[in-house]
Amino acid sequence: MKKEKLHNDHLMPVIGLGTFRSKEEDAYNAVLTAIETGYRHIDTASAYKNEEAVGRAIKDSKVKREELFITTKLWNTDQGYETTIKAFNDSLEKLGLEYVDLYLIHWFKGYKNSLDTWKAFETLYKMGKVKAIGVSNYNVHHLQHLLNNAKIKPMVNQVETHIELQNQFLQDFCLKNGIQLEAYAPLMSHNIKDLLENETMQKIAKKYNKTVPQIAIKWLTERDIVVIPKSVNPKRIKENFDIFDFSLTEEDMNEISKLNRGRKMFPEFDNVIF
Repeated sequence: MKKEKLHNDHLMPVIGLGTFRSKEEDAYNAVLTAIETGYRHIDTASAYKNEEAVGRAIKDSKVKREELFITTKLWNTDQGYETTIKAFNDSLEKLGLEYVDLYLIHWFKGYKNSLDTWKAFETLYKMGKVKAIGVSNYNVHHLQHLLNNAKIKPMVNQVETHIELQNQFLQDFCLKNGIQLEAYAPLMSHNIKDLLENETMQKIAKKYNKTVPQIAIKWLTERDIVVIPKSVNPKRIKENFDIFDFSLTEEDMNEISKLNRGRKMFPEFDNVIF
């Protein structure tokens, strides 16, 4: 399993299982299937309401805790110093873990909130309850403000990234500042049909005897982006992981790069009403 080294040297597996909108029992079964398949990276969040199910699956998998990379996220209404500490401890209890590998601010909700929350993240990191800290749904200007004021810079930025929203400028900024870019909705989420029907992707998939989703995931990992495809279907969970036996040519990488449309499936980061 390929891993990316974060700026504090903690290793992050390049493929994880996303659990967004996975109900408790579905999340439990999906996590167990994923770990049995070889996944060692699981992504959840307080807002997903499935941390307890994820925690049960981790325990029942019998895989050593130190072999797993577990991410959870702080919800918007819990931002602020004291409320962040409480919310984190609640998440840790639900997961049944002594620490998480990565804790993320789920969405940008104002500069003051961001800084107050980040101070709590730094406290949790120094306490050893979190191996790495980062953000989700942050653009360049949000990151720059945090970098200007933080004592510990973020290690990860998790954002929507796929063939039609490629985020090259954001990735370049993150690389320059030692921040790992992580892709959610790598298969275009509720618009996956558009991905599956894309003729360029179909042509490339046929060339490698792979599926279109496998090509979409591989294209991201070859850009050194961490990917968290979400599925509760055992066949697809296994299929999404089966991308380590081939490499895309530079020509194919370039062909996919031409598919960028700046098309977002989720809200703009500065206009979040929830």
